[in-house]
Amino acid sequence: MARFERLQVYQVLLQSGLVPLFYCPEADVAKKIAEAAVEGGAKIIEFTNRGDRALDVYKTLNEFCAMQRKDVILGVGSVLDAPTAALYIAAGANFIVAPLFDIETARLCNRRKIPYLPGVGSVTEISKAEEWGVEVVKLFPGKEVGGPGFIKAVKGPMPWTRIMPTGGVEATRESIRSWFSAGACAVGMGSNLVTKEMLAGKDLSVLIERVHTCLEWIHEKTE
Repeated sequence: MARFERLQVYQVLLQSGLVPLFYCPEADVAKKIAEAAVEGGAKIIEFTNRGDRALDVYKTLNEFCAMQRKDVILGVGSVLDAPTAALYIAAGANFIVAPLFDIETARLCNRRKIPYLPGVGSVTEISKAEEWGVEVVKLFPGKEVGGPGFIKAVKGPMPWTRIMPTGGVEATRESIRSWFSAGACAVGMGSNLVTKEMLAGKDLSVLIERVHTCLEWIHEKTE
């Protein structure tokens, strides 16, 4: 069962503005990655469903957060369908992220009051997702779909839409400023934030600093 209510998740997401996301097949390393992100100031983290043992690792990571990092909100990404979402919700997922929009997953998440952030790439897809109760859509892949210019264009006729780009958000002040200036409500950052070297557990102090710096840039644009 989720430890955080849906409204809490959205509130933290919008206040923080940053969702670090990663996948690691080793539970011990995954714990260290999550802990480093939290040390850097992250309040909400996405573990992606991309490996054969992803669910097992997620369960271990969720238990760790519940015991050692009770304030961090852990969710899961790369969820393509409702059956997979159901497995993670049963494992305690606080939110579900996907690269696409799926009606059955939206229905399931609404029934359980779990935030669902589906991937979209057009105004039609955004509207369809919102029709099914989605509060925050994930622009994916952000850079390839149209970058910050796409968000700015959408916000004109649809100012109520909350868009979180993932894919193409770089850990630089210029990149982050461009997304938030265009109207992004938050950004998801994967390999540009959590590098392969970090996943290997070589130097997590770099991740702490990088998360902290990115959050400073985000708050600089939203204050």
